[in-house]
Amino acid sequence: MKLGLHVPNFTWAGGPATLGADLTRIAQTAESVGFDRMSVMDHVFQMVRLGGPALDMLESTTALGFIAGKTERMKLLALVHGVVYREPGLLAKSVTTLDVLSGGRAMLGIGAAWYEEEAAGLGLFFPPLSERFERLEEALQISLQMWSEDDGPYDGKHYTLAQTLNLPAALSRPHPPILIGGSGEKKTLRLVAKYAQACNLFPGDDLSHKLDVLKEHCEREGRHYDEIEKTVLFNFDPGTSGELCAEMLERLGNFAEMGFTVAHGSVVDVATIRPLELIGEHLVAQAAAL
Repeated sequence: MKLGLHVPNFTWAGGPATLGADLTRIAQTAESVGFDRMSVMDHVFQMVRLGGPALDMLESTTALGFIAGKTERMKLLALVHGVVYREPGLLAKSVTTLDVLSGGRAMLGIGAAWYEEEAAGLGLFFPPLSERFERLEEALQISLQMWSEDDGPYDGKHYTLAQTLNLPAALSRPHPPILIGGSGEKKTLRLVAKYAQACNLFPGDDLSHKLDVLKEHCEREGRHYDEIEKTVLFNFDPGTSGELCAEMLERLGNFAEMGFTVAHGSVVDVATIRPLELIGEHLVAQAAAL
């Protein structure tokens, strides 16, 4: 089981003046203790359940580029890009740029978007859910075309591109892996089976059932189920001295038995750094052996 660090909160003790230095320490420590990947949210307002819009939030593509320049090994992604926040050609170009400049470490995390308050706040396009899913599928098609040898036009219901030219090409082969966020059985998991290399599921769901649904979609799409990386959201709290790591390892073992190979989530009090160090001391190697 690999571990991924998700950073959903940027309101730290030093405020904006030290935010860059704090994020650097977090990213470099996470990499040094063995985290496989690191992600940020694609939000412009903080979510209500994490404190709401009055708290600090960084724009995701800029933040990922900053992290890329401070690290050497970890995979990097947004968990996940809201499809309607950027034109898909520009989004694919952004992920390609991150991949090239990071030495082939980018992933495309993408979903249908949901946070209507932030979209209204900054005047972002936010059509109804059914249209967002239509646009999500077209964005996936556009990204894959831009990462192929076909630089011709794309003519969809919602997007028209005259030339899908994308140079320099991504370093990742055959392209940056695509992770689709969400666990909707009719639409999201079908798109995972058809287009993605990874899914991202929520521990509160009936995970065994969700994986069975994904397997059924894979069979219909003629896709090998084992080709898809199964990622589960997981919040890390090692305790003050690592005393909670054994309990976390047991939970990770349960996920591994289901077929999950990545646990990806936030770390309590991450800006203090010590929780990351404790996870490195008591959990990373043990989880890798599951």
